[in-house]
Amino acid sequence: MLSSKCKKLLLASSLLATTGIANAGYEIKLSNNDTMIFGGYIKVDGRYVDGDVAYRDFWIGTGGVLEKSASQFRINANETRFNTKYVHGDLMGYIELDFLGGGGNEIISNSAHARIRHAFIKYKDITAGQTWSTFMNTSALPETADFAGATVGIVFIRQGQFRYSSGNFQVSIENPETWGGDTSNDSAPDVVARYNLKGSWGSVSFSALARNLTTPLGENKNALGASIAGRIKTVGKDDFRFQLHQGELGRYVGVAFAKDVIGEEVENITSYLVSYRHFWSETLRSTVLYGRATADLSNADRRQWSVNLFQNLTKELAVGVELGNFSMEDKNVDSNYAQISMRYSL
Repeated sequence: MLSSKCKKLLLASSLLATTGIANAGYEIKLSNNDTMIFGGYIKVDGRYVDGDVAYRDFWIGTGGVLEKSASQFRINANETRFNTKYVHGDLMGYIELDFLGGGGNEIISNSAHARIRHAFIKYKDITAGQTWSTFMNTSALPETADFAGATVGIVFIRQGQFRYSSGNFQVSIENPETWGGDTSNDSAPDVVARYNLKGSWGSVSFSALARNLTTPLGENKNALGASIAGRIKTVGKDDFRFQLHQGELGRYVGVAFAKDVIGEEVENITSYLVSYRHFWSETLRSTVLYGRATADLSNADRRQWSVNLFQNLTKELAVGVELGNFSMEDKNVDSNYAQISMRYSL
């Protein structure tokens, strides 16, 4: 009965636009006031890595240093994700899972654990639950085969929060966590303020982050950071995407790139990412990108570049190839990678 009411939705803006979550899916009308939408995608990746940094299914802000250069090839579908949205008037609930929770091997079944990505409630101007940090601008993420692409240059974090939105302004309190410090005494939430500018030219966000960190010896340290990120339309369907982050950002930047505190001192980080996407035709496009992050106390310096080519075989099915390099300049090691991806958007 319900299946007869399902219809395919186009990729478009929705109640989730402010959270940067895709809204492709199937809509089920439960009643005049209640709707359920099921979506997500199935993604398969074939990945080859060669060099001094150990293989990973996708690069993060750090990596294992090998004594001798090695090559490895793997195929996985763990990025596959499913989401469900429930809408009742001004009230909306959203849940999303993927399979990057670990587990699985090539000896027995290769099963992978499901994990929660998003679980939040949105009522009018209030968002409560786990989702992307307000400090993160998802529209500035480039299109890549490597998951998230050049994570060293971006803010990439989901966590519990309460967020208030009013027009272009957003403010939130979010989960505290002093990476490298005494987390048992993290008693004050992180505070984020953000202002969004949008127009026919694209969009830009300005964000500020304030935290109270606790060092290993129990000393409280205030930490501040700022970010500007956006996507600018250029020629035709092309776009330029950028992110620039500076300050005492710690775990917010680079996906495990640098700790919040080193000993009793707060780490200072600068990171950026630039990318350009060019459409060769209506369905064929390429993205070239470069990202870098540096830290003052640890002297960490990580870089990544890549170039890719994506083709939509149908509206729902895209295939792509990508070549790139990840380097840990402070350790004088790097690895090249090649990846082929196929994604079916539900």
